[in-house]
Amino acid sequence: MSLLAKILFLLALVLSFTGLLSPPIALTLGILFGLCFAHPYAGAVRISARILLQVCVVALGFGMNLHEVLKAGRSGFVYTALGISFALLVGLVLGKTLRVRGNSSFLITAGTAICGGSAIAAVGPILQADDEEMAVSLGTVFILNSVALLIFPPIGGALHLSQSQFGLWAALAIHDTSSVVGAAAKYGPQALVVGTTVKLARALWIVPLALITATMKRRRSKDGAESNARGESKLQFPWFILFFCLAAILNTYFPAISPFSHSLFTLGRLGLTATLFLIGTGISRATLKEVGWRPLLQGVLLWAVVGITSLYFIRIGWIAL
Repeated sequence: MSLLAKILFLLALVLSFTGLLSPPIALTLGILFGLCFAHPYAGAVRISARILLQVCVVALGFGMNLHEVLKAGRSGFVYTALGISFALLVGLVLGKTLRVRGNSSFLITAGTAICGGSAIAAVGPILQADDEEMAVSLGTVFILNSVALLIFPPIGGALHLSQSQFGLWAALAIHDTSSVVGAAAKYGPQALVVGTTVKLARALWIVPLALITATMKRRRSKDGAESNARGESKLQFPWFILFFCLAAILNTYFPAISPFSHSLFTLGRLGLTATLFLIGTGISRATLKEVGWRPLLQGVLLWAVVGITSLYFIRIGWIAL
């Protein structure tokens, strides 16, 4: 059984790197592996997944054009800030009400408020979230992403949303950029342009969220609110967020490196898919039973509140480009 587990693990990991598997499928395969087999490389995977996750976040910065992102961000700065603040507040209240333990509540809230898996990938290492918390949070977000990809275009058509309205709604209510692109592309070319630019503008909020999270984490550690059994009292600055910003700047203002940037962005996406598989393998039947249904319920309720509220304000004209 141990040999079979090693072969299946390595085979799935290679497939994740090739791009043949989508991020949700890679994460699902990882979770299935963790539920069915005793992990043959548990210790090594726990360390490598954390490092690879940060490297991939930096590489994804090479796919951002700051001119387009800031243009969309200026036109919707106020309601974007209000929307993110609203989602964070509601998510944390829901997490406390449902008694979601550990970092899962904040990770699910951050993923819903900003940009799904990317936000979780950025904030998770700062919170020192463990594999189970990351897997549960990412799994919740990707399940809802898949649902949104299927139901948003029919809902938009039934409500007679314009392409601009639908693109805006998709950007505000769907977690990950890839799912926003997929849903908006089904609805129409203008919806695709609007949805992509607004979603990329929201993605920039990863940076202040990560820095604020690091500051709060450091302050709580200094105040003794959290105990570290290993005696580590210092929290490292999230340098990978700074490198993420530098990558976006290089991609925007140095067009000569465009082919290089595109290759790095592609590698970042492939690496993130492989990382999701590694993270998924960290969850087992015991940890799944321990985590329970509360994080998933929090994610569903928060997503419903954000989706319905944003749709209402878009339809009455309070949110528009």
